[in-house]
Amino acid sequence: MYRDLLRSAQFFGLLLKIDKKAVETTRAARCPCGGPLHVGDFERKPRGLLLQPDELPEGYRMRFDLCCGWCRKRTMPASVRFLGRKVYWAAAVVVATVIAHRSARDAMRLVQRELGVSSSTVACWRRWWRALTGMAYWVQARGRLPVELDVEAIPASLLSEYAGHAGERMVRLLQWVQPFTARIAPEQAI
Repeated sequence: MYRDLLRSAQFFGLLLKIDKKAVETTRAARCPCGGPLHVGDFERKPRGLLLQPDELPEGYRMRFDLCCGWCRKRTMPASVRFLGRKVYWAAAVVVATVIAHRSARDAMRLVQRELGVSSSTVACWRRWWRALTGMAYWVQARGRLPVELDVEAIPASLLSEYAGHAGERMVRLLQWVQPFTARIAPEQAI
């Protein structure tokens, strides 16, 4: 069900639209030093989609980035398409981690065959998801999550908490993870 999202140009068009809104919000807020933020986007070559490149929306590979016109510090707005420096699309990371969480050996083979992800990479992703539970954002968000949430099964347990079809659940999860994908310029020393 979630694998089908990796074949949906419409789903990735929606994610691009969400990211464009995030960059405009970040740009309007300006740099912490008060300077204007200028576009400094760069192209990425992420992996993990089951679409041909010509099926993707125009500009989909661009990672939005901003640079202060005064202090030159970079600000990378939050994203639902990219998880920090990971080479794979955020949705592919979620899908692979959910599938690989199953105990069946066939699940890992499926991830390797469909997405070209090694088992060691998926193990790193699983550690990354578990590491989120130790961050301050998790502590704040934990009050809004069910008490019985299975932390070991993240992101699958988070996906199951959202209502709607697979696409809606995935978007909500990626939006929830968005704060972890941003790199905001530090405050200027006074």
